Amino acid sequence: MKKFIMAAVFIAVFASLTPLYAQKISKEHESEYYYFNVAVEKIYPYRAGYIVVYRKGANKMARVYIPGEWFAEAGGKGELIYLPPGNNWPSLTIFYREGEFSHVRLFVHKWKGHETWGNVPMNVNIDDQFEGIESVELEF
Repeated sequence: MKKFIMAAVFIAVFASLTPLYAQKISKEHESEYYYFNVAVEKIYPYRAGYIVVYRKGANKMARVYIPGEWFAEAGGKGELIYLPPGNNWPSLTIFYREGEFSHVRLFVHKWKGHETWGNVPMNVNIDDQFEGIESVELEF
């Protein structure tokens, strides 16, 4: 019984002192980037880029238009990352650097038959939605 009480006291003391030794990030190692991540409901590939629909509340959806040229060049404003097969759900991550838009990562399934992939009919022209886009702003 004494061993049990001593072990319980030791664990309690150790647990209470642990936060004192937690590592803090120094100002010089702190990142200048921050991000917002949202789960994607639907992705529509279009000739000028991607239309990404995401949930902005319990019952509302919002969409963003991401130009395809952002993904065409290395070091551009966009990264298209294919998820491995499995239960991973597509997402959209928007990075900001020092308060300004930096770049976007779109995590998608490679298989176009996944339920999150949609299609825009060929006779629909929404090219004007992709003109002059310099940043992506999420609605909440």
